[in-house]
Amino acid sequence: MTCHNCQSRCNRFGKHRNGLQRFRCNQCRRTFTEDHTRPLGEMRLPFEKAISIIRLFVEGCSVRTIERVTEVHRDTILRLLVLAGERCERLLANAIQNLPVLDVEADEMWGYVGMKEKAKGRERKDVAELGDAYTYVAIERNSKLILAWHIGKRNRQDTLTFITKLRRATTGKFQFSTDGWPAYPDAVERVFGTDIHYAQLIKVYGASRDGEQRYSPAEVVDVEVVPRIGMPDYERICTSHIERQNLMMRMHIRRLTRLTNAFSKKWGNLKAAVALHFAWYNFCRVHGTLRVTPAMDANITDHVWGMSELLFTNYCS
Repeated sequence: MTCHNCQSRCNRFGKHRNGLQRFRCNQCRRTFTEDHTRPLGEMRLPFEKAISIIRLFVEGCSVRTIERVTEVHRDTILRLLVLAGERCERLLANAIQNLPVLDVEADEMWGYVGMKEKAKGRERKDVAELGDAYTYVAIERNSKLILAWHIGKRNRQDTLTFITKLRRATTGKFQFSTDGWPAYPDAVERVFGTDIHYAQLIKVYGASRDGEQRYSPAEVVDVEVVPRIGMPDYERICTSHIERQNLMMRMHIRRLTRLTNAFSKKWGNLKAAVALHFAWYNFCRVHGTLRVTPAMDANITDHVWGMSELLFTNYCS
């Protein structure tokens, strides 16, 4: 710290009542306080405690588990989640644009907010932010980078919105593979036209066998490959990588874990949790196969981001 009055060197001089470092000039004896940066906005939570909470979130802990571990009230934890989610969503939108890609896979994963769709009843049937919530995800097969994502219903409108986000994130002609959801071909044709090689991988499931329980996985009896646009390479038509990413989401986003009592009560909380997960996955988590983060492999950044950099860098920008 340099004195604002005489430009002399200052020494540390205790702490301010709000925790900021104070300094005193050796020559004029004036005191100064370091700049009042507020990386968490209006929240008074210590930044180190906030980083610990975010780390627990991305490792798959529930809100109440984090409350017991950190002794921070769950309402504060949820406010921090929404704040971090908004910053991560903005970071992903700004950093992932017009990227050259080779192979892209997309899928949609079921979840729900508040209650399942069949439990809404007539009084809540028109409430859009309750019931089924599908997370659309597109991943680059080689770099494992999450290119685009969208949370909505499983309908043509939300499918079109998701494909539009994918168009914004990519550039050039690439191969695109999806499952058999009927809304994909029309949306891809409307957004990409003929500037893509697109095919669907449609799985045919067999009938339930005797004695199977309600949640037993269905048996895949056949796989049908349907080229839709351009000239896709049959050996590269695949959805295995995006389905493995779905497992990653189920394990690391507690509110998406199947067959538990963990689910989002608000649409915004689910959106924030998903945005936080994808930002952490792209920039902070070293992929076991790549030995770097997906963002490094895609030449978006040159180093592994820490959790504080993920949140604070985006705040400063």
